[in-house]
Amino acid sequence: MFESITKNLTDSLGNMMRGKLTESNIREGMAKVRQALLEADVNYDVARDFCKRVTDRAVGDQVLKSLKPGEQIVGIVYNELIDLMGPVDHSIAIRRGEVATIMMCGLQGAGKTTTCGKLARMLKAQGHKPMLVAADLQRPAAIEQLKVIGEQIGVPVHAEDPGKSTPVQVCQNARKEARAHECDVLILDTAGRLHIDDSLMKELIEIDNKLMPHQVLLVCDAMTGQDAVNSAKAFNDALELDGVILTKLDGDTRGGAAISVKAVTGVPIKFIGVGEQMDRLEPFHPDRMAQRLIGQGDLASLLERASTVLDQEEMARQQQRMSEGKFTLDDFLRSMEQIQKMGSMKSLLKLIPGMGQLAGALDAMDGMDPDKDVKRIKAMIQSMTLDERQNPDRIDRSRRNRIARGSGTDPAELNDLLKQFKGMAGMMKEMAGMGMMERMRAAQGMQSTMMNPGAQFQKEKLRSKRGPMDRDEARDKKKQQRKQAKQQRKKNKRK
Repeated sequence: MFESITKNLTDSLGNMMRGKLTESNIREGMAKVRQALLEADVNYDVARDFCKRVTDRAVGDQVLKSLKPGEQIVGIVYNELIDLMGPVDHSIAIRRGEVATIMMCGLQGAGKTTTCGKLARMLKAQGHKPMLVAADLQRPAAIEQLKVIGEQIGVPVHAEDPGKSTPVQVCQNARKEARAHECDVLILDTAGRLHIDDSLMKELIEIDNKLMPHQVLLVCDAMTGQDAVNSAKAFNDALELDGVILTKLDGDTRGGAAISVKAVTGVPIKFIGVGEQMDRLEPFHPDRMAQRLIGQGDLASLLERASTVLDQEEMARQQQRMSEGKFTLDDFLRSMEQIQKMGSMKSLLKLIPGMGQLAGALDAMDGMDPDKDVKRIKAMIQSMTLDERQNPDRIDRSRRNRIARGSGTDPAELNDLLKQFKGMAGMMKEMAGMGMMERMRAAQGMQSTMMNPGAQFQKEKLRSKRGPMDRDEARDKKKQQRKQAKQQRKKNKRK
């Protein structure tokens, strides 16, 4: 997410942090920042006004004469980004005894129906009882899609025959049904079009006037850049939006919509979609997004994701075993499965301060893919017997060959895994007898290995272009060479 704009912004700000700052090189640096924003498809007026505000604040005597002017400029950019994208109120007013109605609108292809399901799942997790309404009668597939999503997340769906009801009637009947089933939130999945037209707006305005929803949210595809901002402006002119949900922010997006939409329309981004799964809808935090944009990561979002996605009982069990110095290949496998629940390795690296550039470097390196390496490691462990996972020292040459064949890997890769695991298991035993501070220091040494279990494989690939040789085969070859040398010496003596 935002790789291009983050790289260009950090490069521009990094140049200003090196050397002595003057008014001229500040203006030159901000010109590069404006170029970075424009390349990310930020609205021209927004980029111009943003850079002007930063420049006006940065060229003052207080900044230029400070001990660390470069860091102050980064702070100014950070605060201006927050002001540009915020503030945001994520709350949805739901009063006891009432049905809060949320009207979802947007163009076709923006992910509106899926987002309805994600929002319903989020509200259900917060203790509410939502109901989904299939009010998109233009596209019959949307009704079936919403039914599937409702069944998947355990939320009731109100749907009617498209030929017998109008969208307004469907929504009104759904509100009655919601009261009867004691649901407190009604999410209307309204119709979309490939483009904005009069018939679409008339239908949405009619629903808006009859139902008087508590919230009107627009779903926009972030990958469409400024088209998303233009759509938001058109919908807001007709419906007075309460917020925007940007989808597909996990894709190859330049980020201009996220930065521009609030400044152009005055409507805040409330939520962002960061994946296809039903749990990949997150509240939009301008401060966290600003941190990502200037290359400072987002630990708060990482910790939130960990607290909601990870199995807390399993984590507690793992911690207990580690404190006792017990660590098997089964534990190693479960640890990787827990990390995978949080997303791809590259996406996690981007949330860790200072690690975003490493994620970008992995994309640039040929054959470097931590997620594929994790799959290969899992395949190797799952090809072992229970006894081999509990006692990896029993894995001899014949067993290694069998495991390698079963997992579709090379025996040398299995050797690397066992070597890596042996080092981690030894460290676990050492940590069992350490104090808290010593454990924290030791854990820092393990962090990169746990976050990127395939790192050892990649090091081996980069170290040599030749295919790695199995350790036992290499030892057998040396024995054979020594035997041949000894036989040669005996022949020489006889001569």
